[in-house]
Amino acid sequence: MALGGCLLSGWTAGAQLGDKQVITLAGATKLAAAAEEEAVKNQWNVGIANVDDGGHLLSRQRLDETQTGSIEIAIQKAQSAVNFKRPSKALEEALVTHNRTPVLKLPGAIPIEGGLPIVVNEKGIGALGVSGVTARQDGQIAQAGVDALPKILGQ
Repeated sequence: MALGGCLLSGWTAGAQLGDKQVITLAGATKLAAAAEEEAVKNQWNVGIANVDDGGHLLSRQRLDETQTGSIEIAIQKAQSAVNFKRPSKALEEALVTHNRTPVLKLPGAIPIEGGLPIVVNEKGIGALGVSGVTARQDGQIAQAGVDALPKILGQ
C-alpha cells in the first residue's frame, strides 16, 4: 500500500533500483538444447540443468539411459557455478591441484567439473550444469551450451 502511494505521488525509484538482466526459461531451454546437441553428437547420456542467478532451478532434463543420480549432480554443479561465480572446475582444481581441502566444507560447493556460469555484460545471470559422463566430458558439454549464448542472443 505504501509503495503504491509513492508510485502514485510521482516518486521514482530509479536511483534506488538497478536494472538486472535475467535468463528466461526460453533462453535456458535453448542453452540446454545446445548442450544436449553436444552430448548426443558424442553419444553421451547426461543430465542437464539450468539455474538462475540465485541458484534456483529453471530447467532440467535427463537424456535417455542416463543414471537418475546425474540430474541432481547437474543441478548442484550449476548452483556451485552461480554461487561462487566461477566454473565448478575451479573448485575441483583448488581441491585436487592445490590441496585446498576446505573446499569440501563450503556450503553449496561441488568441486567437480561440469558447472559453468552464464555471463552477460560481465554479470552472472545463471549457470548451466551437466553430469553423467567423465567430469571433463561434462565440462565439454556445458561449454557447448554456454558457447551458444551469443547466437541465442543474436550477437
